[in-house]
Amino acid sequence: MNPQRAAWLFLAPALLVLGVFFLLPVIAALVLSLTDYDLYALANIHNLRFVALQNYWALLQRPLFWSALGHTVYFVAVGVPLSMGASLGAALLLNSPLAKCKPFFRTALFAPVVTTVVATAVIWRYLFNTKYGWMNYALNALGIHPVDWLGDPHWAMPTIILFAVWKNFGYNMIIFLAGLQAIPLDLYEAARIDGASSWRQFRHITWPMLGPTLLMVGILTVSGYFQLFAEPYVMTEGGPLQSTTSVLYLMYDEGFKWWNLGSASAVAFLLFIIMFAVTVLMLKLSRRGEHPDGAPA
Repeated sequence: MNPQRAAWLFLAPALLVLGVFFLLPVIAALVLSLTDYDLYALANIHNLRFVALQNYWALLQRPLFWSALGHTVYFVAVGVPLSMGASLGAALLLNSPLAKCKPFFRTALFAPVVTTVVATAVIWRYLFNTKYGWMNYALNALGIHPVDWLGDPHWAMPTIILFAVWKNFGYNMIIFLAGLQAIPLDLYEAARIDGASSWRQFRHITWPMLGPTLLMVGILTVSGYFQLFAEPYVMTEGGPLQSTTSVLYLMYDEGFKWWNLGSASAVAFLLFIIMFAVTVLMLKLSRRGEHPDGAPA
């Protein structure tokens, strides 16, 4: 058999699955975003009308969309650096030769990642409850007045960011740990012989060698944080005063609360365009930070 034909034969099952469960839904969603598919069209397909880009134009004129986008950008801008910083710090501690019981701590720090988001979010709702939450008990013991963590528009999003960082940093920690263990130890030995301090070793060896890992983790974390939904859905239901309504939460409301499926599909593709633009920007910035030979600056 021709090797090229055999390769396509082996790839056919995977391509079929991707086509049916990924490509076709994406195409269907794109078509829906160009129509006024709503509850009336769901009852009778003859009520469906082609509206071209009207859904996108209407969304760009809605203050709620820009408000949800602002909340999402705020969540990404604050949450991503905190998550990556916590992940890198934990990985550095676990990679240190002074660390003890490494398997236990790796498991303990990674456990929140594999725990159900809804279950952990419910627990955090009780921890940050205004009346009987443990966080306010601790503040009261310090003589600080209780804070309405999930009921105050100024504190709701920071609380959700804190929860998301705790929930997700273990995944990036494992990736950073693998990157740290791939750095040759000879580089550190040579640096110590030359009298380099721990900070100089981190700055001139660890950080540049982790460049590709940092880029990958950054792209994955930004993409995941732009898809904020489960946390506000369980903890605040988009409130208070819509201060935690994200773009994905708006899409959920449009599609499954008001049954404006055409508008919901348009929200999804606008979010995709934003995420794609941010990813391209991150790739360009990372290339600017490289020398012509490809090594990190």
